[in-house]
Amino acid sequence: MSIEVKVDKPGAAHAPLTKLVLEAIRDGILKGEFPPGERLVEAHLSERLGVSRMPVREALRVLASEGVVTIEPRRGASVTVFSDEQARELVEVRATLESLNAKLAACRQDPERIARLQRILDASANTSDTAKLHDENELFHEALADVAANSVLRDMVRSLRVRTVLIFAPLSRARARQNWEEHAAIVRAVIAGDAELAGLLAARHVYNASAAVPGLDVNHGEDGVNVASAGAAAPTRTGMRAAETTDRAPTASP
Repeated sequence: MSIEVKVDKPGAAHAPLTKLVLEAIRDGILKGEFPPGERLVEAHLSERLGVSRMPVREALRVLASEGVVTIEPRRGASVTVFSDEQARELVEVRATLESLNAKLAACRQDPERIARLQRILDASANTSDTAKLHDENELFHEALADVAANSVLRDMVRSLRVRTVLIFAPLSRARARQNWEEHAAIVRAVIAGDAELAGLLAARHVYNASAAVPGLDVNHGEDGVNVASAGAAAPTRTGMRAAETTDRAPTASP
């Protein structure tokens, strides 16, 4: 499989080499360029990136600590493959923390940050390219975390999101429309200041994605109902203001 992973990003000349290599490899994994189970050979990666093997080795160790790479004796590094039980546990914890994140966002009511969240949602309306879906999904969730304004929670959710992308990424394009609608429903609840609804929708967003994964059985009780219809029908405290988010088109994986 031929993969282009580049480190020539803006500001690259001022960033430590290992960090650039880390971001390049992580980006390749999260965009599905390195599928689960694929070996990550130091020599091949160093040649592709045009660097020595040392920063590649260090980057792989960091990715192993994040849970997206597995390093085994005599086999080396490979993209992590989660068991069904591990995937279920990740989904359950992420759904719980995403719910708290959305609740806080609805409570904080920072107009400037909410406006940025809305702009990101609007800009992602017609995306179908897999790489762009990933990037725009990251932007959306980071913007939602900005509104929530809890740095500890942001780091925890980000770590879980990185790992669950390995589970959800193959379904990104198939769920693009539904993901956008779920994001839009969350934004409506946040704008309305309806913390309970925002939290419920955020949890359902994760559970709906897990329901589309073949063989993954997550017991989520009431929270697994289809989010698009629930978000559209649920009442909010500010009525017309909450309905300002228009129904357009797709964005990324959860």
